[in-house]
Amino acid sequence: MPKVPNILIEAEITPERRDEAEAEIRDKQKPIDYVTKEYPVEILVQKYTHGLADDTNELFIPDYQRELVWGDAIQSKFIESVLLGLPIPSIFVADIPGDKDEARLEIIDGVQRIRTLARFINDELKLENLEKLKKLNDFKFSDLSFPRQRRFKRTSLRIVELTDKADEATRRDMFDRINQGAVSLNTMEIRRGIQRGPFLKFIDRLSENSKFRSLCKFSEVLVDRLEPQEFVLRFFAYLNNYENFNRQVNEFLNEYLENNDRSFNDEIMRTEFESMLDFIEKYFSNGFQGEKNTAPSRIRFETLAVGTALALREKSDLNPISMAWLESLEFKAYTTSDASNSKSEVKNRIEYVRNQLLFKS
Repeated sequence: MPKVPNILIEAEITPERRDEAEAEIRDKQKPIDYVTKEYPVEILVQKYTHGLADDTNELFIPDYQRELVWGDAIQSKFIESVLLGLPIPSIFVADIPGDKDEARLEIIDGVQRIRTLARFINDELKLENLEKLKKLNDFKFSDLSFPRQRRFKRTSLRIVELTDKADEATRRDMFDRINQGAVSLNTMEIRRGIQRGPFLKFIDRLSENSKFRSLCKFSEVLVDRLEPQEFVLRFFAYLNNYENFNRQVNEFLNEYLENNDRSFNDEIMRTEFESMLDFIEKYFSNGFQGEKNTAPSRIRFETLAVGTALALREKSDLNPISMAWLESLEFKAYTTSDASNSKSEVKNRIEYVRNQLLFKS
């Protein structure tokens, strides 16, 4: 029988399909009440900084939002854009009534801009690497002429304010859609924006563990980008579900986070995490670090931490005779930065560490 060519047939867009598509759009559309306002920089900064210390400021950053990650050069470029009168993207906020209606405004998008404006006006930012206004390099706000200070303060920025009718799901969805394509957001930061809950707060607390930080030696940049939280999430996701790993890493982590958001055993998980750290500190001379005494790669951390925890589950009084396998070519192949994230490779490298600890104890 002759072979039938494998021809990809494009589905026809019929009038019926167009009608169905239009009906779906209308069904899924959610009316969002909002107003557009213009605020001078001075008022925006005042609304953000007044009451910041005791968390009563009118314009506030929710706990799921990222830390200040713009470096001074990027902040300087933003200030330069404001001084030049270039168009600035709208800042999105939401009216949050809360239990006590204090009419506070949650920043959905614009955290970096608000913080940068506050730093500049408060003389905490020295301009650098400016390309258009080169003579302003090394200037602080107070170094500007008084008339220029006034003009800067009354520069208006556009604010899109969602009314108190926009529920939390709407705000999360907006945060997600605004930031999913942003280069400056990594996956852990996006998770904090759209999947915050009790389990993520638990991960935050464990990521502050002093022994964990000492064994990993994260740089300030990595801490600002939530890498400690990423490591803790990966530890539990692989420890409790690595045998079911069969998809993209981010999908795997997101699913684990969502499934455990409100159903996890705080005490058991904390104990397991801390026992693993105690063992690593006692028997691994370099902690999780590699040869160059730098922060470990994610793959190296996952392999050592999860393999160790699995071994401790089987034998809580582990006492390894030899740790020479850490220098073996096999282990190094498993934990290089370009190691595969296929299901078989993830399983093999985690179980390699588990087996080395169990069979050499």
